[in-house]
Amino acid sequence: MASTEGLVPITRAFLASYYDKYPFPPLSDDFTRLYSDIGSLIKLLALQSPPSQGEAALIEEANREPPHKIDENMWKNREQMEEILFLLQPSRWPLQLRESEDAELSSILRNVKDNFDKALTAMISFQTKNSDRVFSTVMTYMPQDFRGTLIRQQKERSERNKQAEVDALVSSGGTIRDRYALLWQQQMERRRQLAQLGSATGVYKTLVKYLVGVPQVLLDFIRQINDDDGPMEEQRQRYGPHLYSLTKMVTAIRVSLTLLWERYDTFKLNKDQINLLSEAAIVYTSEFERFVTFISGVFANSPFFISADTAGSLGSRENEEYKEIIVQAGRTYEVSLTVESENSYIAWDFSLVQGKISMDIGFSLEYIGASGEKTVTYITLPSV
Repeated sequence: MASTEGLVPITRAFLASYYDKYPFPPLSDDFTRLYSDIGSLIKLLALQSPPSQGEAALIEEANREPPHKIDENMWKNREQMEEILFLLQPSRWPLQLRESEDAELSSILRNVKDNFDKALTAMISFQTKNSDRVFSTVMTYMPQDFRGTLIRQQKERSERNKQAEVDALVSSGGTIRDRYALLWQQQMERRRQLAQLGSATGVYKTLVKYLVGVPQVLLDFIRQINDDDGPMEEQRQRYGPHLYSLTKMVTAIRVSLTLLWERYDTFKLNKDQINLLSEAAIVYTSEFERFVTFISGVFANSPFFISADTAGSLGSRENEEYKEIIVQAGRTYEVSLTVESENSYIAWDFSLVQGKISMDIGFSLEYIGASGEKTVTYITLPSV
């Protein structure tokens, strides 16, 4: 965990000095050659038979520059790996290949599939750990009471809803491409919410008040996390080119397999081309896993992953503004609050002094909109 002694604003120049300590060793010397050879194979397959509309769209995508954001490239690599694994399922092999007795080619394809399975597992593990790390860091700044529980439950509920969206899309026949378009949309929503946390907007206006002792430099950094010219641009400039090359390679492998499967009956695949596909897959998956392992270490030690313990803010919770009201039995107590919108979150902590007579708590919430309309909800909390 990075030290916060003499904590300074997390600017691009500040991150540059940090990333100087973590240079990424260049990709394999074979990488450029293999990418060029895969491109030549794609051109050869396209000449064998004019590409369909769908194939032409894939070729066009392969010829475009990859996305600029690190996160988006990670999702793009994951998507292409899943597309490749779909094609490498024996049931998806061309009929002639399935009926042939080419044990060598079948073995090569299964080995390629194993490599992509392993790389995909590493990718998913990286994304899961990185997401958990961000949320766990935020939670260290939360008061360790019902409000922290409320935010955790809100996050869990949000993730369940997101997964339900994905499940519904798959059930309705959505493609891998459709699924990843939704997954990226959901990821961008998470990043927007994180940026809102830094600028104290939306529902997070209340949450920021719960975050006790958060260094202002961290909030400023979070607010700019999605900006194209913000501090994170340094990360993209340092590590983006390596990841962009990986994105191009996996897209090219996916396109070559797609074209080959559609032309397998008429295109005579020679041994050199078979070895090319195998070598390209091995080099890509090996280099991708190396990159993910490297960038995971960079992220884990990044100066913007600072817990409350490291920031020395735990002691400030003792001075947190907290009001306790004692309401006598049979009396009414009213509190007026200004909220961002009708969907804002308000947390209350009730306790009941136990006596000989059981008592319930009557609770009502009245929301008055900007135009004066009222919405009232009545709740009774029974004693237990």
